[in-house]
Amino acid sequence: MFATPADVLKYIDGNEIEIVDLKMAGVAGQWLHVSIPARNFTQSIFEDGIGYDGSSGSGFSKVESGDVVAIPDVETAFVDPFAERRTLSLLCHTVTADTRRPFPNDPRSIAGRAEAYLVETGVADAALFAPEFEFHVFDRVEVINEPYCLAVEIDAGEVHGDGQHYRMPRQRGYMRVPPLDQLQDIRNEIVMELERMGIPVRYHHHEVGAAGQCEIEVPLDTLVRAADRAQIIKYVVKNVAARRGRIATFMPKPIYGEAGNGMHVHQKLVKGDQHVFFDGTGAHYADLSELALHYTAGLLQHGAALTGLTNPSTNSFKRLVEGYEAPVSLFFSLANRSAAVRVPRYATRPEEKRIEYRPPDFTGNVYLSLAAMLMAGLDGIARRIDPAEHNLGPFDVDISTQDEAFRQRIATLPASLPEAVAALREDHTFLCQGEVFPESFVEEWCRTRLAGEAREVARRPHPYEYHLYLDT
Repeated sequence: MFATPADVLKYIDGNEIEIVDLKMAGVAGQWLHVSIPARNFTQSIFEDGIGYDGSSGSGFSKVESGDVVAIPDVETAFVDPFAERRTLSLLCHTVTADTRRPFPNDPRSIAGRAEAYLVETGVADAALFAPEFEFHVFDRVEVINEPYCLAVEIDAGEVHGDGQHYRMPRQRGYMRVPPLDQLQDIRNEIVMELERMGIPVRYHHHEVGAAGQCEIEVPLDTLVRAADRAQIIKYVVKNVAARRGRIATFMPKPIYGEAGNGMHVHQKLVKGDQHVFFDGTGAHYADLSELALHYTAGLLQHGAALTGLTNPSTNSFKRLVEGYEAPVSLFFSLANRSAAVRVPRYATRPEEKRIEYRPPDFTGNVYLSLAAMLMAGLDGIARRIDPAEHNLGPFDVDISTQDEAFRQRIATLPASLPEAVAALREDHTFLCQGEVFPESFVEEWCRTRLAGEAREVARRPHPYEYHLYLDT
């Protein structure tokens, strides 16, 4: 939206902006924000930033060394359509309080270092990414988590009905039209808000899940910009739903027996005007270049470790099961939704040629997830990994229908969060190349996922356990 701090200040003065809102991404991916009256927002904030406590909520640092500083990025500004007072938002880098150097654990800075490392390798000038946005919109969600009451009650009008509307058939929601699709107007509103904010949308539709599952797709963009846009899109989705009295969630598996919400990530590399993932000579599978095959092999060979970053929740592994178009096996294939890497069949022109990595979900921090995928792909290129030599494909089959001998040849994704964290601890050297991910960051990430999530969930009785064991 802007190129310089002066452009921002001029816009504030000339467009009745009352509040400037600075937004920072915490380690887990959540946004934090601080709001400043526009009259107090001056050039000095672009230079000195705004200090905040990096130990409270963000997960950046310890209490005894918690101070960090947010520096706004002028290129990320947008007018917030949900604020009552006219508000201009800017996304921020987090820097150290004393030296004003990029804070090592800031996810946005890690993503920026991954982009810089790509350029240093000489492999390409830019990595382009496009996450797919799958989410549910519910009418009401009641959560009770008390010692004597464990319950979740979900009200989803598309399946519960009120006697005056059709009910969406289970797992039959894909691209259905109104009146079965009751969320068309909400998705239209989301898309129009995004377009007004300068975020282009390719299309939107109802997804497979009957209980309000939706999808929005956007074009590819450079790594940090794609992650910035992902944060904004999630913000818009949730706030439009709230404005209409609904609740939107990107939770990977909110409904048992229905399709879950993934974050399929389309990606490719470009160098100058060359689309380096394309080879039209017919020498390689699906017109992928040798470089693209090595990149794909890197993703797949590090796939188990990647899940520790891209699927870092206990709920993630309730989605990663067979039967719901979610991958469980680490291989690639053309137009195959049971594969961890799908090569889109319809992307035939050089500028379209890309791959789609399907395991991730939005419980991961999108900056870290995209950066980790890039680092895995670059490791595959650097080591010239041949996918065929490591049983990574291509396999043009539905893996769930194959015999046990065939399936045992192919590595699988972890089946739980502890398994994913163990894989990340075992295999993370590729992330630390070029000092992109600090070693200490990876270890603290793993510790937090186990202590704060996996162990806490494991300690609590599950309602289904009462069904199984109450009469023992």
